[in-house]
Amino acid sequence: MTQDRYYYEPANGHGLPHNPFNAIVGPRPIGWISTRAADGRSNLAPYSYFNAVCHQPPMVLFSSMGRKDTLRNVEETGEFGWNLASRPLAERMNLSSAAAPPEVSEFELAGLTEAPARLIRAPLVAGSPVSFECRRTDIFRLRDSHGRDAENWLVIGEVVAVHIAHEFLIDGIYSTAAAQPILRGGGTADYFAITPDDWFQMRRPSYPPARE
Repeated sequence: MTQDRYYYEPANGHGLPHNPFNAIVGPRPIGWISTRAADGRSNLAPYSYFNAVCHQPPMVLFSSMGRKDTLRNVEETGEFGWNLASRPLAERMNLSSAAAPPEVSEFELAGLTEAPARLIRAPLVAGSPVSFECRRTDIFRLRDSHGRDAENWLVIGEVVAVHIAHEFLIDGIYSTAAAQPILRGGGTADYFAITPDDWFQMRRPSYPPARE
């Protein structure tokens, strides 16, 4: 530890009660990923390492720590759904995070209803403000800076269909705050919600700056 900074090297441990990395890089969007196995069983799980990659074409990614059911299902079928985890659905989203065996549907475990997709076989979460239908583009096993395989896999998918509840389109513009998305904050159980009170705007500046 320096005079004004706490310093650590992750390879040697952080020396704190809880790993600060997850809280520093946050809050993070939640990848609430729905899949259907090749044998027809449905699966639903939240992933705290998730984000959009680009918008032309629209693509998203999530990281699986270990070879979980979601990863295997995407490998088998090439498809997955993403569902927006909102504040009204927070507790049910949390229930779907239980380490249930493959034969147990997290939809049933969390008391959620499956909604049919149009272009993929994986179900979507009925009642979620927004859902994406995704087709896998790539799956990578991550490596550390020494080239050693990590027990993490990165899944990238193209968004081929989007479902938005009409109430969140205000004058044709999607309202992020109205949908009340929740985000993973790190810590042992920390989450945050986006509300209209958090909203502010900044326009991208022009260059060179306009003269007054």
